[in-house]
Amino acid sequence: MTLEEDINFPDNPEPRCPVILLLDTSKSMSGERIQKLNSGIAAFKQEVEKDTIASLRVEVAIITFNNSAEMVQNFVTIDQFIPPKLIASGSTAMGEGIDLALNKLEARKSIYKEYGISYYQPWVFLITDGIPTDKWEEAAKLVKKAVDERKLSFFIVGVQGANLNFLRNIAHPNTPPVMLDGLKFQELFSWLSASLTRVSTSQVDDKINLPPIDGWAQVRA
Repeated sequence: MTLEEDINFPDNPEPRCPVILLLDTSKSMSGERIQKLNSGIAAFKQEVEKDTIASLRVEVAIITFNNSAEMVQNFVTIDQFIPPKLIASGSTAMGEGIDLALNKLEARKSIYKEYGISYYQPWVFLITDGIPTDKWEEAAKLVKKAVDERKLSFFIVGVQGANLNFLRNIAHPNTPPVMLDGLKFQELFSWLSASLTRVSTSQVDDKINLPPIDGWAQVRA
């Protein structure tokens, strides 16, 4: 199935709010971490589906990275999204994952333009507990350039053991990485669904105030 075949645009001409979940599925994410991550993704689908407009506009894709990066879910609206069962193994090809995410977003935006579909600023939501085991420096430069040019919003969430000081090298200075409080994936994805619902039910290019993150993140006083 090609990306073009994922959505029948004539049946749903609503503007799109694309988000890529860029997920670390390396060996260190095994056990309870990957289980709670899977549960959080399933809850994310259920939460977004509650809003009729958001269910037509939010498009989600999933890219995982371990020994290599893979797009395990092409862009689909939430009503067509079937949460995958992720399995943890291997190393942390984060640089490859970021490159793939940026390339897939550009391809998706080209399809929107081809079909005359307007779209909100895309999101890339990176969740990791490690540091890259591959080359990452060029990917980090591309992230910062894309954010500076307002081509996307890029968020990093660190899971227990993640080195936030290192991850700041990849994140844009305006959106520094945040540490997940324990394994509150359910709360994290509830926040993500609420945020994307706010964005997708606004006017394209409106400035949106996102909900507070203190329900799932370690927030310093």
